[in-house]
Amino acid sequence: MRGMMRLKFFATSFSFVAALVLSLGLSMGRAEAASPAEQFIADNVQKAMGILNNTASSKEQKKTEFQNFLLGLTDIQSIGRYTLGQYRRSASPEDLTAFDAAFKDYAMSVYQSYFAKYSGQSLKVTGSNQLGANDIMVKTVTVDPKKPSAKPFEVNFRVQTVNGRMLVVDFSVEGVWIRELERNDFTSYLGQKNGDVKALVAMLKQKAAQQH
Repeated sequence: MRGMMRLKFFATSFSFVAALVLSLGLSMGRAEAASPAEQFIADNVQKAMGILNNTASSKEQKKTEFQNFLLGLTDIQSIGRYTLGQYRRSASPEDLTAFDAAFKDYAMSVYQSYFAKYSGQSLKVTGSNQLGANDIMVKTVTVDPKKPSAKPFEVNFRVQTVNGRMLVVDFSVEGVWIRELERNDFTSYLGQKNGDVKALVAMLKQKAAQQH
């Protein structure tokens, strides 16, 4: 039961961040020039706004464009496989392939179901920290113009260069890193299922179907 509650929290948080990346405006919060990673986040939000604001596109066309955009913005396979923890080593190649597909569909369905809930807000870049040679945390806060006195949410993005291009590999909402949270939930679930990745795949498919 606790694991399912955490999964529900993950879905809400995951979609919240997705909604921000995809459907919110962004303003740079510092006078000096943005770092490459900060500019990467800013530029991609602007691209997403172009997709959302295209009145010539149908709802289904926008969903397809969103999915293609997200797959280009995030290292979705790396995020998914990290969540398997120690069970990744014992999973068969076939099970890993099935998991990759199920995790991608699950993540995309969560994005698509919730992105509209946070329209009208803005995402403000406040700086960045170098976590490693190829690991940068871009710090942002949300701002709701309709509620200027409301406490802003802190949303941070981990950006890494993979095969020569920047990608988002993790993100946090109010200090909770989603990839780590999901790893804990998935490994707990797999522990109850004797490491059966097929069971996790089935569960993710069910969760994705519920979002449609």
